[in-house]
Amino acid sequence: MFAQRDTGWDLAVYNKDGQLVLVVQVKGKLNASAQWASQLRSNILAHGIYPKAPYFLMVFPDKFYLWANEDAQLDISEPTYAVDARPIIQPYLDKAGITQGQTISSQSLVLIVAAWLSKIIYNELPLGETDEQERWLVDSGLYAAVAGGSFDCEAIA
Repeated sequence: MFAQRDTGWDLAVYNKDGQLVLVVQVKGKLNASAQWASQLRSNILAHGIYPKAPYFLMVFPDKFYLWANEDAQLDISEPTYAVDARPIIQPYLDKAGITQGQTISSQSLVLIVAAWLSKIIYNELPLGETDEQERWLVDSGLYAAVAGGSFDCEAIA
């Protein structure tokens, strides 16, 4: 279920009540440090043109950085979670026939993240049965915040 809203983010996720809870920015850069991601996040938020959300996820092909319940502060705070993205996105790359070492476009990465988020949003498993690699979703509260919600994809729409 895609809600067509003009947020400006690559992906925006709404809870079951229709409130924006997660914004996602996708970049194709490899080996982006937490400090670099923090600076980029600060720069994006400083412009004040995108709606803010309690969760901000910056996605790179090899790393996910999540700021949880930060109220979109403008400071250059470190991400709450830094997660190895490869185990999360690799199954999607395998299904698409993309081998390790091949370059993936930002648009393709947005589609992969949208598919992964769909699995989370529409998952009917209890929280305790989620994959251990994705335990950070439960620990951060993000899993509960997006469960049963909807999202839109600016890059796809």
